[in-house]
Amino acid sequence: MQGGTYNIPLKELIEQLDLENCTPDIDAEKVFITQNDINRPALQLAGYFDYFDSKRIQIIGHVEHTYMQQKGMEYSLAMIERIMSDGPHKPPCIIYCRDIWIEDEVIALANRYGVPVLRTKKATSPFTVEILLWLNEELAPRCSVHGVLVDIYGEGILIMGESGIGKSEVALELIHRGHRLVSDDVVEIKRISDKCLMGSSPNITRHFIELRGIGIVDAKSLFGIESVKNEQQIDLVIKLEEFNKSQDYDRLGLEEQFTEFLGNKVVCHSIPIRPGRNLAVICESAAVNHRQKKMGYNAALELYNRVTSNLADKH
Repeated sequence: MQGGTYNIPLKELIEQLDLENCTPDIDAEKVFITQNDINRPALQLAGYFDYFDSKRIQIIGHVEHTYMQQKGMEYSLAMIERIMSDGPHKPPCIIYCRDIWIEDEVIALANRYGVPVLRTKKATSPFTVEILLWLNEELAPRCSVHGVLVDIYGEGILIMGESGIGKSEVALELIHRGHRLVSDDVVEIKRISDKCLMGSSPNITRHFIELRGIGIVDAKSLFGIESVKNEQQIDLVIKLEEFNKSQDYDRLGLEEQFTEFLGNKVVCHSIPIRPGRNLAVICESAAVNHRQKKMGYNAALELYNRVTSNLADKH
């Protein structure tokens, strides 16, 4: 399992958020975004550059633009030049919101320092929310694990285990039962927030399943578009393992077990493999039981309370 952070070319941001590139002479494919946060340079336009993070995308809205108009062109250009050149790194871009008119002098400075200037028609606040959501997902820390990810009744179930233990066969049976495949063999995990892990498939293997003895099958082509999904939040991990008589398996489930990915803990169940066990039904039951717990009902705790109450009544 490998983790890390990524950078993305500015061109992707321009395409995804439908931005107007006001500096087409600057190659947006060679400019990379590395920070998943933005900055509205109000204090910088006022001359305060302490703690200025020049690696962030700079957003100029109505307030910043009005302030620059009041201070005059000479002062505003001086502050914009400092924003473009201050610190060891240049901003990946400056984005003007509300379709604000951009002076030719600003464009000239941008071309001189190689800082792209972009524009959007959207208001500043909703655009800020949109770009932060996109950046947090695209630049999220990520890793890859060996396993199968399926959507069972809306719950993302990551099935893990040794190679050849039957993960893909379980996924195939779950598809037959109306559930959806997200990824087989390799699952890419992104840490969207402290509570959210998003799983997806590598582009090259998306929708394919490897079945030993048969080969590669295309789940989307065989079972239809309703049988697959591109990404899914990971809610529960099921680890398949060979049955071991000497191991004490949890039979009540009063205490949750967890596994960790990228610093986030996910509830984990270890399921022993024995002949005759219907693993697809077990995975379905685990998914529904996990949803019940999230909604406030714990079957194991209910049974414990009943037994405790019964013993108390007898005494």
